[in-house]
Amino acid sequence: MDIATILGFAIAYGAYFASMLMNGDNPANLVNIPSLVMVVGGGFGVVILAHPLKLVMSIPALIMKTFKGVAADPKAEIDRFVELADQARREGLLSLEEQIGNIDNDFVKKGIMLVVDGVDPAVVRDIMEIDNELMSRRHKDGAAVIDMLGSVSPAMGMLGTVTGLVGVLGNLADASSLGPSVAVAFLTTLYGVILSNFFYAPLANKLKQNDRDEMVAREVIVEGILAIQAGENPRIVREKLESFLPPKMRGGDESAE
Repeated sequence: MDIATILGFAIAYGAYFASMLMNGDNPANLVNIPSLVMVVGGGFGVVILAHPLKLVMSIPALIMKTFKGVAADPKAEIDRFVELADQARREGLLSLEEQIGNIDNDFVKKGIMLVVDGVDPAVVRDIMEIDNELMSRRHKDGAAVIDMLGSVSPAMGMLGTVTGLVGVLGNLADASSLGPSVAVAFLTTLYGVILSNFFYAPLANKLKQNDRDEMVAREVIVEGILAIQAGENPRIVREKLESFLPPKMRGGDESAE
């Protein structure tokens, strides 16, 4: 679970509603279903026009990913490859086949299998980097859908407000209803701004950050696989792979030789 996502939502919305209560405003006055339908429904309609339906249908899963966080742990992968490098030097590359069943990362499994099968190192790199590129492309496509929702929501809100004001101005005979009608009309703009800046845009940015983090972990895996295939010393494997990490995360068990 990504605590930062939950904490961010709690602080942002908490500050917003707390400021309303401090001013003596009633949050219940912000509830207007037609305005919400306009912003959410209109936004999704525009996104469906711009993207494949299959990708748009994946939006709920994409949003859930921002709460789950990135499962990849580069430091854990480094420790794994140091152990595998030690085994490969002591028992040979073919001995790694028995470890495949104990590995829960399909990408690592693929690399180990390629090495055990004796595939040329250049081909191994090409296969794994293509896998990385396609995965990152899928992540970016998903982030682009959420990003577009954030971009069009304010426009949908403004469209709803203008539509509401047209109706208000067309019926000025009842002056007593003018104020409430204008307030309801502006709620659509408010919804657009809130959904864009307090929901869609932050989640799109989180998906992009998660992609960058996962790509670092996957680059560690590629270099780790190739280092094992080259028969490098476990100490050198650790030094090489830890260059992907920030300085404060480096350092580990170097007992393997």
